[in-house]
Amino acid sequence: MIRILVVDDEEPLRRLLKKELARKGFHADAAPDGEEALRLLKGNSFDVILLDILMPGMDGITFMKKIKKDSSSPAIIVLTGGATVETAVEAMKNGAYDYLTKPYKLDELIILINRAYEFGQLKIKNQLLEQELVRKESPFEFVCKSRQLKDILALIKKIAPADSPVFIQGESGTGKELVANTIWHYSRRNNSPVIALNCANLSENLIESEIFGHEKGAFTDAFQTKYGLVEVADKGTLFLDEIAEMPLALQAKLLRFLDSGEFRRVGGNKMLNVDVRVIAATNKELKDFIKAGRFREDLYYRLNVINITIPPLRERKEDIPELADYFLKKYSRKLSKDIRGFNSEAAGMLHNYQWPGNVRELENVIERAVIVCDSNKIRLEDLSIPAAYAATEKGAVQSLEDMEKEYILRVLKDANGNQSKASHVLGIDRKTLYLKLKKYGIS
Repeated sequence: MIRILVVDDEEPLRRLLKKELARKGFHADAAPDGEEALRLLKGNSFDVILLDILMPGMDGITFMKKIKKDSSSPAIIVLTGGATVETAVEAMKNGAYDYLTKPYKLDELIILINRAYEFGQLKIKNQLLEQELVRKESPFEFVCKSRQLKDILALIKKIAPADSPVFIQGESGTGKELVANTIWHYSRRNNSPVIALNCANLSENLIESEIFGHEKGAFTDAFQTKYGLVEVADKGTLFLDEIAEMPLALQAKLLRFLDSGEFRRVGGNKMLNVDVRVIAATNKELKDFIKAGRFREDLYYRLNVINITIPPLRERKEDIPELADYFLKKYSRKLSKDIRGFNSEAAGMLHNYQWPGNVRELENVIERAVIVCDSNKIRLEDLSIPAAYAATEKGAVQSLEDMEKEYILRVLKDANGNQSKASHVLGIDRKTLYLKLKKYGIS
């Protein structure tokens, strides 16, 4: 539902607009002046603002200048009465989408609202593209010392120029998204976006709309057309993480898209075409999912044209010092600290620990260590490695399950019991975390 904020000092007009907009299927709030509008904007999300210019207190132009710097601000339609057309033009120079002169017809206003909303959606789309291009880590941050990772990097450089799908496997926290970003960087598509979607984070009802978009009226609350990620990623790359969690019905549609590049928005009849390279990843064993009837075998083989398997950190310990040093420099810069390395005890612990959470756990441990460290070197006591690990140092064998349990407990403690936050840190979805808590008897 399109959310509208009416800003006008005439109370009868505010009341009338709220009533008529609600009758047309919009959600509307109202403010008598710019100051009240700013207050409402702080606690609410709006798509379009209907703004009067001449108001007591903070007028419309001043209000617009206040919110102009915020790139996420709603589209503004200026409603002019006593103000001149020149004033309306000034308003447009300050970021207004368009203006109407009072009195105006309601139908005319509705048309303009819909256009302003579409304009806002396009602005959001462009911002998303820009953000995705900027935020992606450089492949030169692909830290590798081990032969396994060097081989993966060499393979990436070979396959990046192709448009074939890539299938990435690896435990949670091994760096699957970094591999996807590195493929994108070395590809011919690196001037277009790489868009990431975690398939485990959305419900079955929402994920199809997120990937392929939907048409206006496709379902309840579908008041406007929505671009899917395949359209946003056109000429670029779409990274589908946790592909094993994709619903079976959507798997069939993804397969057709991979074969033809064509798709329909939810509720649409028109066949659309885009040029997108798909990279998929999972921490699951998909062959087990195929046997259980939870994943299509034909989609598996369609995705698995190029396979990259990332070994866990415990199997490539040569990478630990390089990664630890990289994260140390990263967080030392971020926190403005002069920390120059690790003492021998801390370095030994980093090397000997089995890292059930892989690179993500290592990064979390180093970030915390930098925060608490009060010297120029990280010490053993700065590391938040489970105390129970001391037994393994003395020769006892600790199972991977025991280490995983300890890691989950530590992350939960750091998250103050917040399972949503913990699942994000662990790199797994809430459902998987729930099953692990049940498995280990953690309440």
